[in-house]
Amino acid sequence: MSATALGPSEKASGLKKARNYARHYWWFIIPCAVVVLATILFPWAFTLFMSVHEWKIGGGREWVGMANYQKLFGDERFLSSMLRTGYFTLLAVVLPMVLGTLAALAFHRKFPMRGLARTIFILPMMATPVAVALVWTMMFHPQLGVLNWLLSQVGIPPSLWIYDVATVIPTLVIVEVWHWTPLVMLIVLGGLASLPVDPYEAAKIDGANAWQVFRHITLPLLAPFLVVALIIRAIDALKAFDTIYVITQGGPGTASETINIFLYLQAFAYYNMGYASAVVVVFFIIILALAGLLLWTRARVKEI
Repeated sequence: MSATALGPSEKASGLKKARNYARHYWWFIIPCAVVVLATILFPWAFTLFMSVHEWKIGGGREWVGMANYQKLFGDERFLSSMLRTGYFTLLAVVLPMVLGTLAALAFHRKFPMRGLARTIFILPMMATPVAVALVWTMMFHPQLGVLNWLLSQVGIPPSLWIYDVATVIPTLVIVEVWHWTPLVMLIVLGGLASLPVDPYEAAKIDGANAWQVFRHITLPLLAPFLVVALIIRAIDALKAFDTIYVITQGGPGTASETINIFLYLQAFAYYNMGYASAVVVVFFIIILALAGLLLWTRARVKEI
C-alpha cells in the first residue's frame, strides 16, 4: 500500500509511533549531551569565569573584569611569545609540507624495497614527543652531541644549537620537521594513490614533460589533500608544547618561549590562574580564526 493510500487511522497510528520513537531517542541523546557539557562546555565556561578574576592558587578570588586582557596586550613578554609562536609555526608548517610532498612523490614511484623504505621513513612519527625531545637534546649538546661531531668531520665549526638565542627556534623546528614530515608524506601519498590515470595518459600523448605534468595535473588534483595536511600541521604546530618544554623550557632566557610555554609558566610556575585563563581564551580565538581560514580555503579548493 502506498503512502498516499493510507487511511486516517493508519496515518494516526504512524504519527503515534513516530512520537514514541522520538521520545525514546532522548534516552540516547541525554548521556551524550551530559558528557559534552561535562568535558567541553563546562571547562570553557569556567575558564572564561577565571579570566575575569584575579585568582592565584591558594589565594582569594577578586573580580577584575577585562583587566587581565588589557594587561595581556600590554605585556611585552606575551607579545614576544606570540611572534615566536608565529615564527615557529611558519617554519614548522612550510618545511614539512615541502619535504613531505617531495617524499610522497618519491615513494609513489616503484623501486626495489619501496615498502621497507616507506616504513623506515614513517618511524619518527611513531615515537612519543618527550622521547624524541630527550634524544635530540643529547644530540644538540655543544661538547658531547653527535651533531657537532658530524659538523667537525666536514670542516664546519660547531654550533650552540639550542643554547644560542639566534638558533634556538630553527633548531626546534629541525626536531619538529624530523618528527612530523612523515605525517604529511602519508596524507599526500594517499592522495597520489587516488588520482585518476586518464589525465596522465592524455598528457603523455600530448608530449608534456615531468614538470608540466606536476604543475598542471598532479598539483591541482592534490590540492584538497595538501590543504588537509596544512590544516593538521598548522594546528599541531601552534599548540606544540611538550617537545619545546623538554628541550629548552623556553630558554635560553625567553628566546624559545612560545604562547604555550608562557601559558604554562603563568599557570603552574607563577600561579596566576586568572591571567593564564585570559591567555587561554586569546589563544583559543587565534586557533579558531586560523582553523576557520584554513577550512574556508579547503572549501574553495574543492569548488575549484
